Amino acid sequence: MIWHKRPDIDELNNRGQGTAVSALGIEIVEVGDDFLKGSMPVDERTRQPLGLLHGGASVLFAESLGSIAANYVVDHEKAFCVGMEVNANHLRSVRAGVVSGFARPLHIGRSSQVWEIKIHDQKDRLICVSRLTMAVVQKNI
Repeated sequence: MIWHKRPDIDELNNRGQGTAVSALGIEIVEVGDDFLKGSMPVDERTRQPLGLLHGGASVLFAESLGSIAANYVVDHEKAFCVGMEVNANHLRSVRAGVVSGFARPLHIGRSSQVWEIKIHDQKDRLICVSRLTMAVVQKNI
């Protein structure tokens, strides 16, 4: 298990209230030993004017999942994680429904972490792959 403290799904979803996460309807739905899974609706909040899932919404979804996960890998008493870089490749369009995102670590280090986030449609087709680099910031205690 990668977690310093295993994330509680209800706690994660409550922490997202009043943020971009809740505004886009993002929810955490599963925590595994080495992954975090979330869902996001494809609706008027997340579509662009052509009626497709907005690439920016996919990136926000990916960065949110990776950032949430990264912060549960470190000891909250000693450190926290912040995003340094995010990229995404949009591979397929989606017009409606719900997309699922899976965040898994590629690297967990003392000063940085790298996460891969894959987003799939309801037919389990890969629609976006993203990589997120997080800085691990030590608290001055």
